[in-house]
Amino acid sequence: DVQLQAFGAGLVQAGGSLGLSCQASGFTFDDYAIGWFRQAPGKEREGVSCISSSDGITYYADSVKGRFTISSDNAKNTVYLQMNSLNPEDTAVYYCAATPYYKLGYARPGYRPYEYDYWGQGTLVTVSS
Repeated sequence: DVQLQAFGAGLVQAGGSLGLSCQASGFTFDDYAIGWFRQAPGKEREGVSCISSSDGITYYADSVKGRFTISSDNAKNTVYLQMNSLNPEDTAVYYCAATPYYKLGYARPGYRPYEYDYWGQGTLVTVSS
């Protein structure tokens, strides 16, 4: 079974940093795009950053460009999200998700929630002002 476990929940002050990790299992990691998504109260789920683990192609939402960095360790089947210069608007439940490349075609790694088939549990990130 596909499993995605997210780690790294926490409370941080504005301007601080936090790292998330997503441990994947149950599928061939190199054949999937892995993404981080978030959902704030009252808002729709949105793509934050996604990566094609086989070739390193990445996507960043405009709101996080220059502040967040996604990376993957294929040997460990793990994707990381380093978040710097956090602000209260980054407060949300963060989810990692995976989808096979064949579903994305040339559009990988994708960034829309409906493009991703498998989801892990959310992890709460709270940024205080």
